[in-house]
Amino acid sequence: MDSDVSKSSSRLQPPRADFGRVSVFLGEKNGKYPDANQIIVRGSDARAALDTTLVSNHIGPEFDAAELVVLGHVHEDHMAGLHRLPAARVMVHEADLEAARSFDGLVAAFGIVDPVRAQDMLDRFRRNFFYAPRPDAQSYVDGTSWDLGQVKISAFHMPGHTAGHCVLLVEPEGVAFIGDIDLTGFGPYYGDASSSLRDFRSSLVRLPEIPAKVWVTSHHRGIYTDREQFLRDLAAYQSKIDEREQRLLDMLTQAPKTLNQLVEQRLLYPASYESPWVEAAETRTIEQHLDELLADGRVQVNELGVYRRV
Repeated sequence: MDSDVSKSSSRLQPPRADFGRVSVFLGEKNGKYPDANQIIVRGSDARAALDTTLVSNHIGPEFDAAELVVLGHVHEDHMAGLHRLPAARVMVHEADLEAARSFDGLVAAFGIVDPVRAQDMLDRFRRNFFYAPRPDAQSYVDGTSWDLGQVKISAFHMPGHTAGHCVLLVEPEGVAFIGDIDLTGFGPYYGDASSSLRDFRSSLVRLPEIPAKVWVTSHHRGIYTDREQFLRDLAAYQSKIDEREQRLLDMLTQAPKTLNQLVEQRLLYPASYESPWVEAAETRTIEQHLDELLADGRVQVNELGVYRRV
């Protein structure tokens, strides 16, 4: 990606949808990774950006005037416009705060222990996402709200994807930015060191309780205005967890395996997909499923670390 092009606003304005004081700018392919969708909230007293994505680099003054950034969670693709807002106040849930403040904090949240892979990741993030940490970031907690004048943003802590992942509700418009509970066919991602399969399950159950009329995902799906369609896609998204569990059991039906052997076989990503974080994500994901299966008595592990299906 050419950084000079991406840092400018010369590209055609991205598609947008407006809901009162809320504007949703759609990233390429409805925000398919590495892009993501961008929300801007225009209060009578202040303007806020919810996350800062690659597409934000093509919005121009409407984005660049934001005085407040509320990050729903911390990953590289949600920090890709922060370089445009050096004076903005940046707010992050307390559980993701260190990941926003420094690259070491981000590496720890990912669970990358190999320094070579960490450096590769940093180089990629700088090259492709204009990554720069925000040591000035401040923390918020579940239930925090920001009154921008005639419009309010409220944070609902919905962990799992990251420890601090939040859904951000804008009222009175009733627009819920559900972030990386993105309802994609890939399914829930809980492969970071700070991720939690148990918390993700709980968050998916609680998500429909948020009093929203519009739901906006960070990636791929984009905007929902039909609650029934939203609920159908949410159910399909939840089912991916059980599908992974069954695939893992099928792997162990073929033959008993160690964790390393299961990671090599892969549960999340195709064998052809490579990135510095794949091995860590596969390991963390599989470990969490194995813990559940062990607790349920459906899998056993021996003293050599070999798992077998019961």
